[in-house]
Amino acid sequence: MVKPNAKKKKTDEEAEAQKLGTNAKKWGEPLILAGWTCLPNVVFQNQKELDLSPTDINILLHLLSYWWEPGSLPHPSKVTIAGQMDMDPRSVQRRIAAMEQKGLIARVGRNGPSRGTQSNFYRFDGLIEKATELAKSALKKREERGNKKAPAAAETGEAA
Repeated sequence: MVKPNAKKKKTDEEAEAQKLGTNAKKWGEPLILAGWTCLPNVVFQNQKELDLSPTDINILLHLLSYWWEPGSLPHPSKVTIAGQMDMDPRSVQRRIAAMEQKGLIARVGRNGPSRGTQSNFYRFDGLIEKATELAKSALKKREERGNKKAPAAAETGEAA
């Protein structure tokens, strides 16, 4: 015989777990509520193929942490990124320029009517395009191996 309170408690726990999501269950609610960044696994798992250094990956993470909505480009300053990474701003600028030369990111100038030149907007179209090709290749290889089921994280949209 199941006690009525036990059933309700399980339902409450299930509702809470669903509300928090997989990432909050792994990391804890305070960390997720404080902010998180999405970077598809294929990007860092193929950083050699994408010619991205560990510093480039770190800079990308910082840039992406300011990209909150698809139609709203991030625009942190190089000084902000450099301060968070304990690097010289000029070093951050050089790495961003290198990623731009590789066609992975694009800087878009941002001017304000009364504030003059402001920090750049950043676009990731090139990175997304190249990473998408790598992802398609990985999915094809997975299918050829007979492992057609994608990981649970891909099905739910949650980060691994």
